[in-house]
Amino acid sequence: MTSNTPPNPKKIPYELEAHGDIRIDNYYWMRDDSRSDQELISYLESENKYFKKWRNEHIDYQSEIFNELKKMIPSEEETLRVKDGSYFYYSRIKADQQYSTYYRNNANEEVLLDANNEARGQEFYSVAGLNISPDENLLIYGEDFTGRREYTLRIKDLHKNKLLDDEIVKVSPNAIWSSDSKYIVYAKKDEETLIQNQIYVHELGTDQSEDKLIYKEDDNEFNIWLSESRTKKYIYIYIEKTDSSEVWLLDKANPLGNLELVLKRSENHLYSIEDGGDYFYALSNYDDAKNFKVMRLDKDGFQNINNWEEVIEVRDTHYIEDMLTFNEFIVIQSRYDGIPIIEVFNFANNSLNQIDMKDEVYDLGLVYNNDFDSSFFRYSYSSLKTSPQILKYDLYDNTNNVIWKKQVNNFIDTDYEIKRIKTLVRDNTNVPVSIVYKKGLDLKNAPMLIYGYGSYGINMDSGFRSTIAPLLNRGFIFAIAQIRGGADMGRFWYEDGRMLNKNNTFYDFIDATKFLSEHNIGHKDKIFAMGGSAGGLLMGAVINYEPELYSGIVSAVPFVDVLTTMSDESIPLTTFEYDEWGNPANKDEYFYMKTYSPYDNIKKQNYPAVLVTTSLYDSQVQYFEPAKYVPKLREFTTSNNPVFLNINLVGGHGGKSGRLESLNETALDYSFILNILNN
Repeated sequence: MTSNTPPNPKKIPYELEAHGDIRIDNYYWMRDDSRSDQELISYLESENKYFKKWRNEHIDYQSEIFNELKKMIPSEEETLRVKDGSYFYYSRIKADQQYSTYYRNNANEEVLLDANNEARGQEFYSVAGLNISPDENLLIYGEDFTGRREYTLRIKDLHKNKLLDDEIVKVSPNAIWSSDSKYIVYAKKDEETLIQNQIYVHELGTDQSEDKLIYKEDDNEFNIWLSESRTKKYIYIYIEKTDSSEVWLLDKANPLGNLELVLKRSENHLYSIEDGGDYFYALSNYDDAKNFKVMRLDKDGFQNINNWEEVIEVRDTHYIEDMLTFNEFIVIQSRYDGIPIIEVFNFANNSLNQIDMKDEVYDLGLVYNNDFDSSFFRYSYSSLKTSPQILKYDLYDNTNNVIWKKQVNNFIDTDYEIKRIKTLVRDNTNVPVSIVYKKGLDLKNAPMLIYGYGSYGINMDSGFRSTIAPLLNRGFIFAIAQIRGGADMGRFWYEDGRMLNKNNTFYDFIDATKFLSEHNIGHKDKIFAMGGSAGGLLMGAVINYEPELYSGIVSAVPFVDVLTTMSDESIPLTTFEYDEWGNPANKDEYFYMKTYSPYDNIKKQNYPAVLVTTSLYDSQVQYFEPAKYVPKLREFTTSNNPVFLNINLVGGHGGKSGRLESLNETALDYSFILNILNN
């Protein structure tokens, strides 16, 4: 398919032994934690050149698609204006800009931060965690210049329009103010593993070295994160892993005071809390409530779970994902049969009422609900053919109004059709798949791109994706498979796709693909698949199991060397994920992981065309996994289909920074697919 000669990196056999099992990794040498080895960098650059040369020999769909995506962007976009304190807060971005500018308005518009100015001269830039102090004079925000997600916190005096001298480095961006605006509470990561395991309090005007450590987690299977109560009274400190959690309270009025434990962690108990005024409320799976229930906690004795009172009982049919508390109501986001729904619980009559949605399949979420004393709540809504909108629901008169809608140029929703299909997989389980396509399409003979993830209990909902329009307009079907490993159908769906059930994830994706084509949805010789991160693991596993099922694969930042990574506690996030994949120190878990680990199961067979993308500073899936995977796959494939690696030498888990750069990377992926399809 190309006259281009692929790179041929050196092989240095490296022996890895566990449980009497020996694996040989010829490309282990590619791991360089400093990311400075010139031989390695030269190899990575040669992979980019190899892919670029191939692209130059084929049709430049990338430029075409990028221009189409750009034309869908309106000249200027503004987010919903949300009132907080005395101001309305919002952001705005112009069509030719990479980043947003953040504003507030109280009679006069005031620029809080222009991310385009901050990013000037930087190859990578990310800003996150913007948070205004209670006195409304200070802004704290985090900046990342590598993609490693090690942020530097900066504090801006909004009245003087200048930065304070305070600078807090290598931390999470989500910092929270004390009530008096004099202190900042933040989470710090372990510098080697990047697991958030420390909570500090910073006093304005002091050096970071003087910050007070108020909590340190010694169990490296747990991660810490912070949030703020909607009553503005508390900071929540969450200590969490896959199947266990613990919450501590910190009084915002006394950040240097004692922490208060809500309930000690215990095996198989997950909970989160909301301050509901007179009581706390918890989402909890206590007493085998796998789909979670809502419980009320008396503030005088919540450390004894026997005192917790059930308010909304667990239901086998409904999986509760999120909750908002108000004075007289509780709003819950649930899932029923894989579809997200919103229900309102009324304390006055103990009723639970569902809000109607307009599409057969869609995505939604509770958003911009910072006020506990509100008479309404807001939620986002979109579908595969409905652009994002935000609605306001009045809790007292039950009215529901659209208050913001995203403008998308050159997209007419009535031109497209969406369907939800229950596919039947090998163990007689029904796996939902959502599809979208242009009306009038001959589905039987159409090419199809199927997308999947299937890990961490993360759901693959059918929300709006403007970026797929160029494929739809070229006659593609786009499909999203809600495979096990996500929690789309409930907590049991997740449990059936993790640890020693992980192969269900891969089999679901394979069987759902076959079901569609066998039922005249997508031509069997024109099927492509895409996934990223754990979805990249999915891609690697399915092409080992069924190498000729797909014509081409796009695998973004793929977690492909499962055994090696999970055996090394020094690699970021490894220990935190033992309950997801398994701990290779346990023999049964080691050998089960070995059955599906993509890197270990490459063998001589006809692999499809493969594009692997990654970034050198990825903090979640280290660059060396995809970097090793590509030459090994090339070595073993018996087909003539090309295998490519495209690596951003500056960037993180999400690729390059900036909106237009992201669109260009999407266009590159689609260009690869179209050239494989048409050659």
